Amino acid sequence: MFHSDPLSVKIRRMSTQKVLFLCTGNSCRSQMAEAVINHTLGDRWIAYSAGTDPAGYVHPLALRVLAEVGIDHSGGRSKSIDPFLEVDFDLVVTVCDAAAEACPVWPGRARRQVHLGFIDPAAAEGDEAARLAIFRQVLEEIKGTIPPFLQDTAG
Repeated sequence: MFHSDPLSVKIRRMSTQKVLFLCTGNSCRSQMAEAVINHTLGDRWIAYSAGTDPAGYVHPLALRVLAEVGIDHSGGRSKSIDPFLEVDFDLVVTVCDAAAEACPVWPGRARRQVHLGFIDPAAAEGDEAARLAIFRQVLEEIKGTIPPFLQDTAG
């Protein structure tokens, strides 16, 4: 059986690629992207996230919408890019325009860098229901864009 065969497990681990999702605050979009990829494509991709100016927390509404779709990201934390500068990434993805401007070329090691921008749900205004609707919209856009992109990119 595939899962119990040690050689198959070793081959799968060797073929796993690393992706870093980069945002400004690392509190919403990059966190959601990290969680979605580790949940849906974790057998092929290991996802990380960081911020050019980390907020220091993961937005509660990001955690809430992830939980709504069955993804537990309660252990997520907002991180700086510094610990990732020495990591060899297969791909670095900026998910907000400000991060793409602040970091047009990833200063660390990466085979490829792309920009897939999403609106900032943390900037949403209105009552909680209105803000929650924006978080849900962004999560759906991330789910509809990033996994197919990574599946096409896998090499």
